[in-house]
Amino acid sequence: MEILVKEEIDGKTLSIQAGKVAKQASGSVVVQYGDTIVLVTVVSAHAERQSNFLPLSVEYQEKIYAAGRIPGNYFRREIGRPSEKETLTARLIDRPIRPLFPKDYRYETQVIATVLSMDQENDPDTLAMLGASAALTISDIPFAGPIAMVRVARIDGQLRINPTIPQWEKSDINIIVAGSKTGVVMVEGGGNLVSEADMLEAIFFGHRSLQPLIDLQLKLQETHGVEKRPFQPPAKDEALVDKLEAAAAAPIRETLVIPEKTKRYAAMRNLKAQLVENLADEYEGREGEAYDALSSLQKKISRDLILKEGRRIDGRRFDEIRPITCEAGILPRPHGSALFTRGETQVLGVLTLGSGQDEQRVETLSGEEFRPFMLHYNFPPYSVGEVKRMGGPSRRDIGHGGLSTRAIEKILPDKENFEYTIRLVSEVFESNGSSSMGTVCSCCLALMDGGVPIKAPVAGIAMGLVKEGDQVIILSDILGDEDHTGDMDFKVAGTRDGITALQMDIKILELSKDIMEKALAQAKIGRLHILEIMEAALKEPRQEISPFAPTIITIQINPDKIREVIGPGGKVIRGIQSETNTNVAVEDSGQVKVAAFSKEEGDAAIKMIEDLTREPEVGAIYDGTVVKITDFGAFVQIMPGTDGLVHISQLANHRVTKVSDIVKEGNKLKVKVLEINRDGKIRLSHKAVLEEENGKTGR
Repeated sequence: MEILVKEEIDGKTLSIQAGKVAKQASGSVVVQYGDTIVLVTVVSAHAERQSNFLPLSVEYQEKIYAAGRIPGNYFRREIGRPSEKETLTARLIDRPIRPLFPKDYRYETQVIATVLSMDQENDPDTLAMLGASAALTISDIPFAGPIAMVRVARIDGQLRINPTIPQWEKSDINIIVAGSKTGVVMVEGGGNLVSEADMLEAIFFGHRSLQPLIDLQLKLQETHGVEKRPFQPPAKDEALVDKLEAAAAAPIRETLVIPEKTKRYAAMRNLKAQLVENLADEYEGREGEAYDALSSLQKKISRDLILKEGRRIDGRRFDEIRPITCEAGILPRPHGSALFTRGETQVLGVLTLGSGQDEQRVETLSGEEFRPFMLHYNFPPYSVGEVKRMGGPSRRDIGHGGLSTRAIEKILPDKENFEYTIRLVSEVFESNGSSSMGTVCSCCLALMDGGVPIKAPVAGIAMGLVKEGDQVIILSDILGDEDHTGDMDFKVAGTRDGITALQMDIKILELSKDIMEKALAQAKIGRLHILEIMEAALKEPRQEISPFAPTIITIQINPDKIREVIGPGGKVIRGIQSETNTNVAVEDSGQVKVAAFSKEEGDAAIKMIEDLTREPEVGAIYDGTVVKITDFGAFVQIMPGTDGLVHISQLANHRVTKVSDIVKEGNKLKVKVLEINRDGKIRLSHKAVLEEENGKTGR
């Protein structure tokens, strides 16, 4: 049976349709807003998988046909790795729904969101997440939803829900909020130096605004939902749990408070192995169950340390930041570099400056985009003491890079004032908590070391939470263990004046406004502390960029002269670039940018371009070349692509009866410009040159 439910959102109709397509999936819906349409399906296997985590995969795919275009690659089809946008959106869907599956649910589950139509105004990302929740809600899959997601933007001081893509550029807040009936479950986005109070207002404006979307899903469930499949978490062997707790509680607690991560992890591995070995005779073949019980016990003791003993693993206060060191300019050849170390998290930021030709070209549903700023995050396995196959960037790498990009792009200089393409690379050398915020700090310092005139330094901090009943502890600058055993990972980046980016994920069902308000206030204190240390190492951008960075020189030429610079088939511009070792970019407006690795090479290229595009001046004298002879005179080229007529009467200071008696094609001839008429025709004279040389005046 086909069901359609609708709701007016900001003056436009949002609809969710079920029962029409993809009916063999466990659940499927079609979500439409404007002319943007997304199909979301979910399927969960019926055979349990042996795994110690939820085997959930989320795929988001943008079909180029959705925008009425053919893919621009050789194969003319969507192929290869997901784009950055597809990966980031898949993470947006995954993060809020993952905590809502039952604990110990081990049935392989897949969510696939496919963009079928895109109207260039309404982004499909929030529709895809809404569809994922709706498909799960009406399916037989156990799911503690529904939840919903909206985009919130502040435009001209007014908060708006699901603004159009063109309106994003006018907003100073642009965030995505996911929530349930009673609380917020995820936040992602940024702002242009926005205060904590304004950001909190935007988040909960979004939470209020998504309530009709939750009601819409409940309405759909009433008419189209099916009975949830029975699921009973595997029963625990209480005798085994009690035995392990009696034997392991004290040594686990003692091991947990070893300050150094590598020593702590090694000691914990050895301890667990010894405890399981001691049970070998009685529980042979159940080693996995014993390890699971020990991991649960470790998590409980970690939380009790905070909740009952009021202390953290490394002995810090709840709001205390780990020791920080900052070093700028540590690499000689890159155009900027900085090493940021916070506790056992260490990140190298590296800056490279390039020309306009180095901009990243990206094909999206909205068309082709050129991005003058890139930030790439690398998380090698050695950073956490692991051995793992090296490959391309993971979803996590792309997600952390995206967060760091949002944090930094707000403080970059305007393109008009700094014409370089900027690439930052984050190399994580060590990780024990929030390498993404370490990336923000190291890359900001690298920009300053490279002489990029940023608007203000930016820093980031990761906040954590441990909550049991009414007891709430907020942690500043969390360790990896505190992230794993805690209830929240809340990353906030910004300058002294406000927030530029934030990301929040939780492992509990929801967060209240009071908790988020306290977390933001505590994060600001920590951020300002980090900024003080960064500014002590490098207070402001260096006055000059690296001598190894390209020099960019910009000139303006007559747009009519562009063809002279390009040449037939690009022959002329390639010749300039080859001869001067430069990159030359010519825009339709006539603006020419030359990128060179030395001033001399740049000046040489500029001279060649100026020679090609110089406009003739009345009264000026030029060394020309005769290109054509006629009965009435000679045509002389005075500069590339520009020639004029020397009338027979102007060839000499005496009467000339035959042009060929004076000049022949190919002869060099010095001429003076007498006149340039409205049609651009140029009247030249050799006679005038002779008279000037003889010290005479007149023509």
